[in-house]
Amino acid sequence: MKKLKIFLASIAPGIFLIGYNIGTGSITTMASSGASFGMELTWPLLLSCIFTYFLIVSFGRYTAITGNTILFSLKLFFGKPISIFVLVSLLASEWVSCMGVMGVVTQVVQEWSRPLFPDSGGINPLYSALVFGALLYYLFWQGKHNFFEKILTIFVTIMGVSFMATMFMVIPDPQEMLSGLIPRIPKDTEKLLFSASMVGTTMGAILYVVRSILVQEKGWKVADLKLEKRDALISSAMMFVLSFAIMASAAGTLYPAGLKVENAIDMVKLMEPIAGRFAISIFVAGIVSAGLSSLFPIILLAPWLFSDYNNTPRNMKSTQSRLLVLTGVLFGLVVPIFGGRPVFVMILSQSLAIIVTPLVLVLMLIIVNRLAKTNNYPVTKRWSVFMGLIILFTIAMAGAGISGIIGSF
Repeated sequence: MKKLKIFLASIAPGIFLIGYNIGTGSITTMASSGASFGMELTWPLLLSCIFTYFLIVSFGRYTAITGNTILFSLKLFFGKPISIFVLVSLLASEWVSCMGVMGVVTQVVQEWSRPLFPDSGGINPLYSALVFGALLYYLFWQGKHNFFEKILTIFVTIMGVSFMATMFMVIPDPQEMLSGLIPRIPKDTEKLLFSASMVGTTMGAILYVVRSILVQEKGWKVADLKLEKRDALISSAMMFVLSFAIMASAAGTLYPAGLKVENAIDMVKLMEPIAGRFAISIFVAGIVSAGLSSLFPIILLAPWLFSDYNNTPRNMKSTQSRLLVLTGVLFGLVVPIFGGRPVFVMILSQSLAIIVTPLVLVLMLIIVNRLAKTNNYPVTKRWSVFMGLIILFTIAMAGAGISGIIGSF
């Protein structure tokens, strides 16, 4: 047990990233893709997870060597305008994401709970949103960084077990699963949108900014780079496995029946008659855990980003931090109060997220090469070439996202 605790503590930053990354945005994107195209779009998911591993390692290594986080480095090298633009873009996208995430979770809970109520109304989304929001704020108010890591570990474990169990209950044809690994350039706008959305939800720039903060919080230095790589490998591998399980669950149930996921509740309403009440209950437990494991880091990010930008200690007990976190929680109440259909918005937002990523990666490439010229940072040509290829890939996916969005309208 002691060895397990030590191991979990050593991969806590990776678990944090899994909790943040596999949220309702990933679920809706992967489930929608599996329902619409089966396992055909597995290859962009795998490719983005491979690239994510490289970038997690690179951003973590940068902070371990220099001691600086990313937003502060952007301000240091490029001045306030660019760093403030990145800060505002990331902050706005995260608070908007709160709206979509909470909207998906509460709608799914309502649909799942309908048979439990005489009038088939289910749990009111506003009530469940208030409960979830209060729970998250209470956990934030009570805890410190180590406590946050433990909470995320619990959420991620429940999520992982739920999605893996559901996949094995409704597993699609193995040959179809393998064929999805063969790259095919999407020819229609819907596939372009889904491909870009997959990359956006897996490779969003915020992931690498957060990675830098977590490495600094953990106190990892040059001597810990081997540990940092192992943590990154486990994190990116689990991102692929869990995303793959969600896609396979939809591909094994909805795709053969020609059913598509257009609303959050479709994932419950359409899958339940095919997969059964027990299987869908496990899947719903995964969705709720994924939503909470994603919302918890999201509401923490605002004070973290400001501390990153100002290069100041992260004081989560300060009045400013508590007000910023409360703002994130309140954004989560927008959809339950005013209504809306968050799935399509989530997919669009994930596609838009990838548009910001190339900028952050280009700036990072410039910083590293500037430091290399002064012999203050070890870098190889192979690293620069691979980083360049990833930037081209993200630009291509950004273009696909724009084409898909235009085609959708």
